[in-house]
Formats: sequence, structure tokens, C-alpha cells
Amino acid sequence: MSKVDLLNKEGTVVGDVELNDAIFARQINVPVMHQAVLVYLASQRRGTHQTKTRGEVSGTGKKPWRQKGLGRARVGGFRNPVWRGGGVAFGPHPRSYTIAMPKKMRRLALLSALSQKATEGNIVVVDELSFTAPQTKEMARILNNLSASNSLLVLDDFGGAATLSARNIPTVTAAAADSLNTYLVLFHDKLVLTKSSLAALEEVLG
Repeated sequence: MSKVDLLNKEGTVVGDVELNDAIFARQINVPVMHQAVLVYLASQRRGTHQTKTRGEVSGTGKKPWRQKGLGRARVGGFRNPVWRGGGVAFGPHPRSYTIAMPKKMRRLALLSALSQKATEGNIVVVDELSFTAPQTKEMARILNNLSASNSLLVLDDFGGAATLSARNIPTVTAAAADSLNTYLVLFHDKLVLTKSSLAALEEVLG
């Protein structure tokens, strides 16, 4: 198993921790990671776009003028898509953009992303991140000490004071160990874990 430094809130090395090779030393599969990112981004689209067809716009169905004899172009109705105020011929309608991806492929993509972070040396393990009350300034100071200003923060007590302390920092995202996804891991420069959240992550993915 590979080892990484264990840091305290001041960024000082206080020991080391072992990373599970089954999670952090896998062969990196770039195509699967790419597919997982596409799946995630597609699922963020709401798909509520809507345009009206010629049968949905308001207006009469009366023929504007007779078919022949006036020297004008033949027209069947006022709601023609060619006319101003008419319907839209091939416009978007509500739909789901969700792309199916097998569970094993999603897991493989996440393991590849975690392994890539470990290979690049972008995993930071801190002994603990406990807050009695939300303190954004203190969280920003700690992450600056850890050289992890742009980071994905994995917390074991997700939803607590530490989460609230991180949520107003634009370059930081807090997540629980059981809710990580490939996109979040790859999007941030650093992956910051506490000792307890690392154990929780290894339990989830082990």
C-alpha cells in the first residue's frame, strides 16, 4: 500500500496513512471516466425547454385568403411556422437527457479518478476537521494551510458545521464519502479527506 502524509490543520506533517491499493492504485481508464462525466453533466440538464407548434399557438384556423386568383402565395393558415407569431416547426420539447450507465462502469470510473488523484499526488489527508459552529473564514484558512484552496472536501459528518463552513467558498465542494462521483473528483484540483472519511470511503468502495 502507498502512503501519504497525515497533516494537521496548520499543514504540519504529524504522521502518515496508508491508501488502499484496491481504490487508489487502479489502472486509470480514461474513456470510462469521460463517459461518466458525460453522464453526470447530462443528468444536470432539466430538459424543461418548450416551444409551441402550429397547433398550440393562439390564433384562428381560418384561411387568410382564397387559394387562387389573387396573385399571392397560397397560405393555409395564420399559424404557419413561416409567419411571425406562428408555431415553431422543429423546436425543443420537454425531455429527459439522462444517459444510462451500468453500476460497475460508474464504480470503475470513480476508482480511476481516485487513482489518478493519488498518482498526481493530489490527495490530502488531515487528522480532523471539527467545528463547533460554522466558520467559513477558519475553513478557508485551514484549506490554504493545506494548499488545497480548490478542493473536494470529503467529510464523514456531512451536513454538520464543517459542511456549512465550506459551502460559501466558491472553489470548494463538500461531499459525503458515499456520494462521490467521477465528475466532482476530476473537477477539483485536490481531494481532501479526514482520517475518518478515508476509512468510510474505503468501506464504501472496498
